[in-house]
Amino acid sequence: MLPLQVRKIIEEMREERIMGASYLAKRGAEAYLELAGLLEGEELLSAMEELGKEIRAVNPTMASLYNLTEFIKSSPNREFVKSKALEFMKLSEEARREIGNIGSELIDDGDVIITHSFSSTVLEIFKVASRKGKRFRVILTESAPDYEGLTLAKELESIGIPFEIITDAQMGLFAKNATFALVGADNITRDGSVINKAGTYLLALACHDSGVPLYAAAESFKIHPKLNAAEVEIVERKFKRNHFLVRNYLFDITSWRYIRGIITEFGILVPPKEL
Repeated sequence: MLPLQVRKIIEEMREERIMGASYLAKRGAEAYLELAGLLEGEELLSAMEELGKEIRAVNPTMASLYNLTEFIKSSPNREFVKSKALEFMKLSEEARREIGNIGSELIDDGDVIITHSFSSTVLEIFKVASRKGKRFRVILTESAPDYEGLTLAKELESIGIPFEIITDAQMGLFAKNATFALVGADNITRDGSVINKAGTYLLALACHDSGVPLYAAAESFKIHPKLNAAEVEIVERKFKRNHFLVRNYLFDITSWRYIRGIITEFGILVPPKEL
């Protein structure tokens, strides 16, 4: 049985609806830190096995949680566990900053960028571009039913980046007004598909039809080393509205053919030429 302090972090991760895969991976690393501060030896080794399963189960779609548990190998040595957790957090932060630098170079003065949902990496790109003095505008969706887009709107408002909010249903209408689309990713599969907030695929189709390039931004720890798109478990979270049951898959899948490139800390990955 995991200690109460660690279980509390896991429960908070399960309840989180807005912040996405990067944030949850960081919280997972914090759970390892907490565990290593409380246990050692065989108790720590046994608890780490349980913690790894709990973290992956928070959201099986997210590659970041899988890769976190692979990065921090089970060990009875609490100092080793702490160092690996801190290393993961440091590498994650460095990756986000580098993606901000690389991605910001795609933005030119006068650009209009359409995005969907909330992504800390996309936000970092916007922040860096703004600090570089680039003038651009963002079209963002509400991102129902959890309305992550409104969280992004608050962030953009706080740093003075102009934006307009649209309903998800209007992505097809507004995509043609954009210079390019930029979204985050919760999982990049071995076959190059981007798994992100449901609606991303529809945005990709609208952009493709209008000749608007779409980029995804994601740290390399969101690349799943084993699974192709068809093998990924897509989490569904049904809810009721006016006593009617509403189907609600949290993510959808966008294949390489609709993606101009994936911005990582190592550069921009591009699809194979045959696609």
